[in-house]
Amino acid sequence: MKNTDNPDDVISRLIQWAEQRDSIRAMLLTSTRAVPNTPMDQYSDYDVVLIVKDIHPFFDDRSWLEDFGEVLVAYWDPIDFDPDYSIENVANVIQYADGLKIDFTLWPVELMRRIVQAPTLMAELDAGYRVLMDKDHLTDDLQSPTYKAYIPTPPTNDVYQKTIEDFFSDAPYVAKCLSRGELFPTKWCLDYDMKHVFLRPMLEWRVEIDHGWTIPVGALGKGLKKRLSPEIWSQLEDAYVGADIADNWEALFRTMTLFRKVAMEVGEALGYAYPQDLDERVVGYVKKMQHQDD
Repeated sequence: MKNTDNPDDVISRLIQWAEQRDSIRAMLLTSTRAVPNTPMDQYSDYDVVLIVKDIHPFFDDRSWLEDFGEVLVAYWDPIDFDPDYSIENVANVIQYADGLKIDFTLWPVELMRRIVQAPTLMAELDAGYRVLMDKDHLTDDLQSPTYKAYIPTPPTNDVYQKTIEDFFSDAPYVAKCLSRGELFPTKWCLDYDMKHVFLRPMLEWRVEIDHGWTIPVGALGKGLKKRLSPEIWSQLEDAYVGADIADNWEALFRTMTLFRKVAMEVGEALGYAYPQDLDERVVGYVKKMQHQDD
């Protein structure tokens, strides 16, 4: 299902809706749709911050969500205290049946005031925002976004080395799980821990090297395919397989091969030495485990 709504129409509906409710004092648009020249498509979310008198009525009675269409499914965070300001806030993710997706964040007015008074702009807003509506001039003194939030900085040598060590520390565990025929822990460690936690940052650093550390990273690796070379992306695709144990042994070695290639390129660009001895020790150990029952 694609969202066929015109973005300007959606924004107009949001503003009109908020203006008619006294409990809503201001409204911001954040994330992708608030950043100039950012690629978007029909699947791009609307990330909306509602600044309200009290977040609890919105949390307790959720019928207001249906003002924008039939709710297909909704996820709500629990009400929690902001770690920087110790003020309650809450957020949700709403998928509508017609394809529209709106992520609402609810802030009390006092939280907005504290954010305006802070010496630096919080990352969510510094990445980009638009004031859609403000009845009380709460945002008049809000700092302008620099659009630099979420742009990685070059890792230190310690961070680089630890990322490599942690990546290779997973490989023997994957080999053990494969030897036991344990699919669940294999997939968690190989496809999440090794690829998402350690390989993905290395891939993002590789992208930043090519772009002078100016590109914001997308959540969960979004946008990487367009920014990596076709060769690297093809190797990444080859590192994903199904449930067959033999295929997953191959995927483990392909994942290590790709990580090695990218990590060596990152290390060379940053002047860091790649720990080849660690790599060889772990790969040799994993190969022995693969063939221990031959």
